[in-house]
Amino acid sequence: MAFLNNVLQPPSYGWTDANGELAKPTPKQIINEFFSRLNVFKDKKNWLSFMSWMMVVVLAPFLFIFLFKYFSLKLLIAAFVYSMIIMGTHGTIWHHRYCTHGAYQFKNNFWRFFTQNLTLKIIPEEIYAISHHVHHALSDQPGDPYNAQGGFLYCFLADVTHQPINRNMAEKDYSCCVKLMKHTGVQVNTYAQYQKYGTLANPLKTIASVILSWGLWFAAFYLIGGMGLACAMFGAAGFWAVGVRTFNYEGHGKGEDKRRDGVDFNRDDMSINRYGRV
Repeated sequence: MAFLNNVLQPPSYGWTDANGELAKPTPKQIINEFFSRLNVFKDKKNWLSFMSWMMVVVLAPFLFIFLFKYFSLKLLIAAFVYSMIIMGTHGTIWHHRYCTHGAYQFKNNFWRFFTQNLTLKIIPEEIYAISHHVHHALSDQPGDPYNAQGGFLYCFLADVTHQPINRNMAEKDYSCCVKLMKHTGVQVNTYAQYQKYGTLANPLKTIASVILSWGLWFAAFYLIGGMGLACAMFGAAGFWAVGVRTFNYEGHGKGEDKRRDGVDFNRDDMSINRYGRV
């Protein structure tokens, strides 16, 4: 537990207040923290957070081109299925069940790579998996990177403000991080590289993998359905990338106890069964 308590980079406003309770920053504090951690000119170790949101920015024009130039009911249905079903399912089976929990194994590395790239690369495995271990260990407690009690922005911007790994880990703790990611196939930095870049992931390899993924998927969508389908799918991916950042806030009752007897059986935290409600 000591490792998980310190594996994430604490925000400037801290995890706890003077009384040891959850520090609840103001929206201004959260936004300031967000932009400070996006600033790659201030600190190149911000590169992964910057890239995470830059992908959303790059995908946004595709959504507008689809809506205002290529819109049709068929493409809208395709975009809905891709974002709400395909990308959501992939996020569950790859990032959550496999990268975080190692809930299953692959027969060989090919099928792992195949599963990893079933959709556009959008969420860096490092940002999701390491922080999600912390989320489960400290759910709805101070230190939970997307504690719903901190408010909407506390969760929505958490991939930048709360989820990046600690940049000042000793080599022993960094090795523990590497072990948490080893099964995913993500090529990680050496400790010396980590000290330089502040991440498990290597910048050049990560950026190259995203460019390759997007290029191949754009070509595939274009060949299947032309520019209209390509814009619809990429726009849908961007829409999903924004929407998924609200999931834990909604899934933990928006910071309130919304658990219902006979529906929500877990009483260890405020998580609710969103699929068992009417």
